[in-house]
Amino acid sequence: MILSLGSILQPVQEFGLGSRQVVHLMGYFLPITLTFVLPMAALFAGALVYGRFASDNEFDACRATGISILTLVYPGLALAIMVAIANLLLSFYVMPVFVHRAEESLKADAEHILFRNIERKGYYALPPDERYLIYAAQTDLARGTLWGVILVQMTKDYREIESITTAERAEIDFIPRENSNEVKIIAYNPRIMGATVEARIGRSLITREFGSLLGDDIKFKKIDEMKRIQADLIRFYPIEKLAREAYKQMLAELLTKDISETIKVAGKMNEVPSAPVEDTTGFYSLLGVPNSVKFTADQCTMQKDGQIELAGNVVVVEQDTDGDGRANTLICEQARLTLEGLEGDMLAPTLTMDMDQAEKVGHEQFMLRPFVRGLIPPQAIEAVAYQFRSQSGELRPDKLARELSDLSGLQPSGVLQDKQHELEREIRKTLVEIKSEVHSRLVFGTGCVPMILIGIGLGIIKKGGHLLTAFGASCVPAAVLIVCIMSGKQMTENLGAAETLSGVAIMWAGLVFLSLVVILIYGHLLRH
Repeated sequence: MILSLGSILQPVQEFGLGSRQVVHLMGYFLPITLTFVLPMAALFAGALVYGRFASDNEFDACRATGISILTLVYPGLALAIMVAIANLLLSFYVMPVFVHRAEESLKADAEHILFRNIERKGYYALPPDERYLIYAAQTDLARGTLWGVILVQMTKDYREIESITTAERAEIDFIPRENSNEVKIIAYNPRIMGATVEARIGRSLITREFGSLLGDDIKFKKIDEMKRIQADLIRFYPIEKLAREAYKQMLAELLTKDISETIKVAGKMNEVPSAPVEDTTGFYSLLGVPNSVKFTADQCTMQKDGQIELAGNVVVVEQDTDGDGRANTLICEQARLTLEGLEGDMLAPTLTMDMDQAEKVGHEQFMLRPFVRGLIPPQAIEAVAYQFRSQSGELRPDKLARELSDLSGLQPSGVLQDKQHELEREIRKTLVEIKSEVHSRLVFGTGCVPMILIGIGLGIIKKGGHLLTAFGASCVPAAVLIVCIMSGKQMTENLGAAETLSGVAIMWAGLVFLSLVVILIYGHLLRH
């Protein structure tokens, strides 16, 4: 109970949980702490019971009647084996299940957590990286609405503010998914301010995807989940997230290259058309629903934030593909193409084009920031991108990390190379963590048997002393086992093949040490 209370302190402080949620978490964390408490409780019981058994001369009486030591130790050995089996079941199956149940409990109350934190602190930082801060003057939990809202997005290094959105009110909607979570914020009458743009629009949708609040860690995975991750890396959300970022960056760079090569055909535009353009030479086409576009520009460049920037004499022909086919020609000095997913699915991306202060040809009218949504990448780009998917349509992180240049024919930019390296490191780290976690659970679970036998043996040997002396002495070999497990896991984090093997060897060396101590103790008992 005490250890369970200590385990939930961080979630309580981080998420601002209420009393009902704390009681639920306590129920979920009790089986988790049993994984660590049960072996120590059995060790304490073995040392205390057999110490009392020996100190009351019952052990000597049994030996005098010809009962062997192995027969007398048999109940303790049975206890040790049962505890070892229970520990293995708890660590490999039960603990991950209850971690996920705790996660589901937090998901169900995610909206309450957000509103409670805003009421208590005035703001809430969206997990897991806390780059998005939500401030609100008033909250209405019944309607899921915030009033007087300020949304702040920080840069990845948290040193600068990337953008600020203010709104009269905003509606919050949490969407739990199998491997991730999504929060949708619909801001009404927002004003968006950034380093390069300031605009007012009628309504804005902000979508933020994030991983598990508790269970997004290999140490909280069941053995079958770890096997599935080994077989299909995309099943692990941290890898999936990095793979999607690399995939999105690759698509953006392929598009930038394709657009640059197309618009170079026309060269500089010397005249701005006063009617819909018929000659599409040098114009790049993007189909979409309800509107499609053809555009050209003096320059097309890839930005660090993943946007494709069109600069110079930008001419955009927007055509209504759903209706009567009417076309509008817009000219501006700058426009941007942004890759967006459909409901968070980056494997079916669409493009959004927005223009700065565009002039409508044939009308003396300026549009502050017109945009066209739902544009589809060309089939040639999709064909290249398809090589990085499996037969089921899911991403292949290994190909994105190692074979990107060979399969796409693209010379990756520094940004894309960084994403590749980060993805490759995460893949190697995950595979090493799985190996380390499996071995550490096996060593700790199996180590319960010699650990409890040591407590029993020392209880008999220390019969003349204080009853707790045997327990204290038997904790020393147990501590050696735990230190070996922790040291071995630490070594595997170096991600080298030699370090991984050495780390696993150190874990099992702790178990070998305990086995040798058992042999020495019971050899002494048999001789005396």
